[in-house]
Amino acid sequence: MTEKQTPARVAVVTGGSRGIGFASARLLAADGHAVVICSRNQGESDTAAKEIIADGGTAMGVHGDVSDEASVGALFDTAEAAYGGVDVVVHAAAHAGLGRTSTVADLDLNVLDELYRTNIRGTFMVAQQAARRVRDGGAIVTFSSAVVALSMPGYASYSASKGAVEALTLILARELGTRDITVNAVAPGPTATELFLEGKDDRTLSELAARAPVGRLGTPEEIAEVVAFLARPAGHWINGQVLQVNGGVL
Repeated sequence: MTEKQTPARVAVVTGGSRGIGFASARLLAADGHAVVICSRNQGESDTAAKEIIADGGTAMGVHGDVSDEASVGALFDTAEAAYGGVDVVVHAAAHAGLGRTSTVADLDLNVLDELYRTNIRGTFMVAQQAARRVRDGGAIVTFSSAVVALSMPGYASYSASKGAVEALTLILARELGTRDITVNAVAPGPTATELFLEGKDDRTLSELAARAPVGRLGTPEEIAEVVAFLARPAGHWINGQVLQVNGGVL
């Protein structure tokens, strides 16, 4: 890529090969970002990048594991080498612990350790690299979950991991404020992603959909619209917030 072709803005999207991450990557590319899609599956990240390129965007797929420090550093190295810098980081990769419910009394602590490694330690490592590398005026978006605010029995371990993400997000927003970098968390409600639908019967899905006044699940595209807005100049006055994007789920 020649200097003349270097994109004005560059976005790194973890978990960007499918679901909310991929929907966010597509919108960011449509807004003119060169998008670096990170997935633990190189084939999936490459396929996602090819789809964006076919739509006229600029993208590349990268293999990465957000729970591994060297892998996270290499992700940002790759983005900088390919496109000259990083302006937006969307950390959509997370442990799929939402489907594994347990009371606090009965929790298998191995589950807690898995959640910690990906949702807390992994988010912290991505946030750390973002804090070091995102150019002034950029944006960082993390992902929490509606279950934190709902305080639902059985979700203590997952909610605790996402509550840590919220705390990290709000503090990082204050630490990076002098560089005009915004940091926000998006907290989706029940959303019809492949991962969310997996293993749930029709009755369960109907019950979850009924929790929202509109009576349906959200879509990845609806969540992605909020992510893309936070990365745009129009969304730059929103900072240090946890945005509940849940259709009014109760």
